[in-house]
Amino acid sequence: MEMRSLFEPRAIAVIGASTNPKKIGYRVVENIVRSGYRGRVLPVNPKGGEILGHRAYAALDEIEGEVDVAVIAIPASRVLEAVEACGVKGVKNLVIITSGFSEVGDLETERRIVRLASDHGMRVLGPNIFGIYSAASSLDATFGPGGITPGPVAIITQSGALGIAMIGKTATESVGLSALVSVGNKADIDEADLLEYLEADDRTRAVLMYIEGIKEGDRLQRTLAGVTRRKPVVVIKSGRSKRGSMAAASHTGSLAGADEVFDAVMRQSGVLRAESVQEAFTWVRYLASTPLPSGDEAVIVTNGGGIGVMATDACEKYDVTLYDDQAVLTETFSNVMPDFGSSKNPVDLTGQATADDYARALDAVLAEDRMHAVIALYCETALFDTGRFGGLLRDVYARYRERKPIVFSLFGGGRIEEVLHELRGEGVPVFGDVYEAVSAIGALYRVRRRMRRRTDVRGDVDLPIEEIHGVLEGARADGRTFLLSPEAARVAELLGLTMPRSILARNLDEAVRAASEIGYPVAMKVVSKDIVHKSDAGGVALDLENEDEVVDAYQAVLRSCRAHVPDAVINGIEMVEMVLPGVETIVGAKQDPSFGPIVMFGLGGIYVEVMKDVAFRAAPVDRSTAREMVSDLQSYPLLLGVRGEARKDIDAIAEVVVKLSHLIDRCREIADIEVNPLVVYERGEGTRAVDLRILIKHPKGVS
Repeated sequence: MEMRSLFEPRAIAVIGASTNPKKIGYRVVENIVRSGYRGRVLPVNPKGGEILGHRAYAALDEIEGEVDVAVIAIPASRVLEAVEACGVKGVKNLVIITSGFSEVGDLETERRIVRLASDHGMRVLGPNIFGIYSAASSLDATFGPGGITPGPVAIITQSGALGIAMIGKTATESVGLSALVSVGNKADIDEADLLEYLEADDRTRAVLMYIEGIKEGDRLQRTLAGVTRRKPVVVIKSGRSKRGSMAAASHTGSLAGADEVFDAVMRQSGVLRAESVQEAFTWVRYLASTPLPSGDEAVIVTNGGGIGVMATDACEKYDVTLYDDQAVLTETFSNVMPDFGSSKNPVDLTGQATADDYARALDAVLAEDRMHAVIALYCETALFDTGRFGGLLRDVYARYRERKPIVFSLFGGGRIEEVLHELRGEGVPVFGDVYEAVSAIGALYRVRRRMRRRTDVRGDVDLPIEEIHGVLEGARADGRTFLLSPEAARVAELLGLTMPRSILARNLDEAVRAASEIGYPVAMKVVSKDIVHKSDAGGVALDLENEDEVVDAYQAVLRSCRAHVPDAVINGIEMVEMVLPGVETIVGAKQDPSFGPIVMFGLGGIYVEVMKDVAFRAAPVDRSTAREMVSDLQSYPLLLGVRGEARKDIDAIAEVVVKLSHLIDRCREIADIEVNPLVVYERGEGTRAVDLRILIKHPKGVS
């Protein structure tokens, strides 16, 4: 495995090691030594001598034997020289802590570093990072505060400052780490590289990522889709707002993609996206220490009706199904329920319940295989011995932790807060807020659904790619970045899309004859390489009912187009069949700057233009994913049929989505393709692609 030597090095050099405790080079060596690293520690300092009990080498070439990792912590102006020396030495991995490269605008030097490293077979982590921690080799090669506790959670962070702060956060949250990696500018090694190692690492049971910008997003998506079938991944993504996105780009030199695309691709990949650092830590701590439930249904056990109702609301919000077989509930709790309690779910032990009542009720759920997870709630009361409660929850959790998921939520005064603090420090999943507790269970169920979902078989859709390439090359040879209507119609034909019948008319007489041949009503559209947006130039006329209207519209279209684009070369007027009314939708695909090929679906008109009710996925997709995109829309009920209307042909929509997704993936010279509108008819009656727009990348040599 390529990344193994980075996480499990046998020898590590620190270029820029120092005897000054205030220097980063000193802190890195200090952390390596204190963390108990078992390999060779090789400080490099021109003065030689000794640093923290280890010989300091005046130059890298004085070191005998192989070096797996070289940490570089010297001024930016000397980094290239150090990289060259590492290449000569045969170092395998560079961890470049030094900043002052692409994040401040010096992209060229950063690229030279990567090229030089690549020429010598080296991989580069960074630059502009705080280092790397790996429990596999007891290695803390960071300039953080030290004292990292080993455990089951791996963290990958693009922010150095936030990553260092996470070291302290993991201590307060009782989260042990299997790895902590700062990626900084991601000049070479990125999240996908690191995830390939962490997926196979038995120490890592959950992964948390902080991301500001994406590079090679299509590769990241594929990697995440594989990792999340084995272990949970939680992501925090900054740059959600437009201003935040600008800040992220200036901070890291990366470009933050559109947030709705990022969000959709993460869900497609099985990744859990957290809204905050606190939520992310809540999830990974729980996911890394809790078995997956054996089924879908949970039980709430509470001593307060109000807090039970709140938990029920939270279950609906976080998609947690509550067990509702009343006969089984009554049977399960009849022997442990006080006479005044209720066995309905939420199971209410009432405010008079004792610690023993709680213990018996929770043991009953543990023994009942038809109940798969437990949400245990407690409101402090005068009758309850709070002093015993901490011990009770410890005992209950010890019985549950390997057999069935459980969360606790406690609400009360000072003593309850003390119990919360004590139990959190011991790793018990206890929360002061009901919604936080249920959100953890909800995250667990999302992971379960992901791991049980069938493998996403995208398959290879049979497309006549070579013939489509021929159409695209004809436009590129003409110096165009878009297809004319006849060219787009040819691509539609090759894709198997059903479009309205059309005839190109070169003069008014041909337009009249074409309209008669097609049959009224008809539409007309100008055909010109100089007019991309036909409607804006007045180049479209709809619902023409007879010859007189065709004559008037023909003259009006030409007059308007020549007024808007006086020098336009007009190839003719396309006479087009008006299609029968149906539900107007839009299917599009594009090359996203972050994730590469993506596909989009939405309802037309105000739903896409005003409400932004659209669904995205990384392309290509299979039919199951395409149907899932359709059902993602808030306006989906309109396709199921409302007010007596019949269900629409959703399978036909999915077929178009699949074809466009494979086309945008296999024809990377296509920048953007859009069917708008795609009119959908009743189930079994298919779709009609009324208009197809295809934009292509600039031909070579054309700016």
